[in-house]
Amino acid sequence: MSDALDVDPVADDQAVAVVRRIAAPPETVFDYLVDPARFVLWMGVAAALDARPGGGYHITVGPDAVATGDYQVVDPPRRLVFTWGWRGDTDVPVGSTTVEILLTPEGEGTRLELRHRGLPGDQSRARHAEGWDMFLDRLTTVIGG
Repeated sequence: MSDALDVDPVADDQAVAVVRRIAAPPETVFDYLVDPARFVLWMGVAAALDARPGGGYHITVGPDAVATGDYQVVDPPRRLVFTWGWRGDTDVPVGSTTVEILLTPEGEGTRLELRHRGLPGDQSRARHAEGWDMFLDRLTTVIGG
C-alpha cells in the first residue's frame, strides 16, 4: 500500500482535508480509531465498530445524530477507508461519502491525514470540516494526555 492518500485529482478538489500531529505512535492512534471504548473518548457517546473490510459501524454522536457506514480498507496501523453518512439525513445519507485516514510515523509521533470525499455542496463541506476539526482536536488531546 502507498503512504500517500489515494487521491482522484478531479473529485478531490471538493474534499474536506484535515491534518493533525499526534504525540503517540501510529499503533496507539489506530487503536483510538477502531476500539469502541477508546473511540467514544474523543467522538460520540456510543460506538459499535466492526473494523474489518465489509464490517459496519454506528456512532451515536448526539441525540439525533447517528453516523453509520462500512469499512472498505482496514490496514493497521496505517490506513482506514470507510463510507460515511447520517441516519435519516437526505443531504448526506448513509454510505454516500467516503472518509480516508492515513497514519504516518513522524518523529516520536504520528501525522494523521483525513480526507472526506463526496460531500454535497459548500455548506455540507463546511459543516463536516468544522466537525472533523473539533473531533480530531479532541483525539489529539485525549491521546496526548
